[in-house]
Amino acid sequence: MTRPCNDSLLRALLREPTEQTPIWLMRQAGRYLPEYCETRRRAGSFLQLCMNPALACEVTLQPLARYDLDAAILFSDILTVPDAMGLGLYFTDGEGPRFERPLREEWAIRDLSAPDPWDHLRYVMDAVSEIRRALNNSVPLIGFAGSPYTLACYMVEGAASSDYRHIKRMLYERPDLLHRILSVTADAVSSYLNAQIDCGAQAVMIFDSWGGSLSAAAYHEFSLPYLRRIVASLIRERDGERVPSIVFTKGGGLWLESIAETGCDAIGLDWTIDIGEARRRVGHLVALQGNLDPGVLFASPGRVAAEARTVVDSYGFDNTGHVFNLGHGISQFTPPENVTALVDAVHEHSRKSQKKMH
Repeated sequence: MTRPCNDSLLRALLREPTEQTPIWLMRQAGRYLPEYCETRRRAGSFLQLCMNPALACEVTLQPLARYDLDAAILFSDILTVPDAMGLGLYFTDGEGPRFERPLREEWAIRDLSAPDPWDHLRYVMDAVSEIRRALNNSVPLIGFAGSPYTLACYMVEGAASSDYRHIKRMLYERPDLLHRILSVTADAVSSYLNAQIDCGAQAVMIFDSWGGSLSAAAYHEFSLPYLRRIVASLIRERDGERVPSIVFTKGGGLWLESIAETGCDAIGLDWTIDIGEARRRVGHLVALQGNLDPGVLFASPGRVAAEARTVVDSYGFDNTGHVFNLGHGISQFTPPENVTALVDAVHEHSRKSQKKMH
């Protein structure tokens, strides 16, 4: 595995110096782009788009054709893993993902098993391979999966939830059942991410999107140990190159030290914490990714650029260990031209800051 021509993302994740701060965006291939909407229309549905390697490759590359981004991220969905476990994933317009068979019964939880990614998720592996070929070593490809706790939220609730009442009831009344779900899911996520690495993913990210809904004690029992277990199981080197890992717990700013101790290479930050403060707390241990409020992208291009410069300045004037990103996924209502302003501002300002230092 040779390093891509633009390897600034990989260097930043490994806390090696870069000429400018690399940038990619969570959900950078998505509904804010008219070309994505057209491809999705041709696919017939979101799920059919995910399951078609050629179309998944097409939408993965679309934002790179439009913007000077420093990485591609696999186009897929975190819920492909529980779908492969037999829970029956489907999407309804305006309501998001749902499962036909949520995990509520003890027998179903006891029967749960981790799917073989080369069998049940072959379409994802084929997409990773196809995207790597299409990128032709221009920028790195990021693979990803949901965290066990975040996946469990969907698996138990059956859909997105505002109060998490089913999983919280299980957590407090039958923690043994929840630990069973989390253990099986951790095994599934580990093998899934390693299969992505085998197919060419050059960095991997674990999305713990709902970890921040837990109390401090519950986070340290029901999310963190499984994140640690996955990170420990990951392929660390492929064909002589390190494969960095990123852990992102939305709402996890209080627990940065604990997350850094999982062994990950980088922590993703949401916008509720100052990135300079995060660097002072854990920057000697891990790289940091983030953390512009996605809502900034609804403002004028000038304001977008100013807010981007503020994040770069807050991190510090040396380009070591910072990957610029949003604090969560980009909104479908984002004006595409504002992303141009964001990417250009991050690159230009971080380059100038670097020159000033020297």
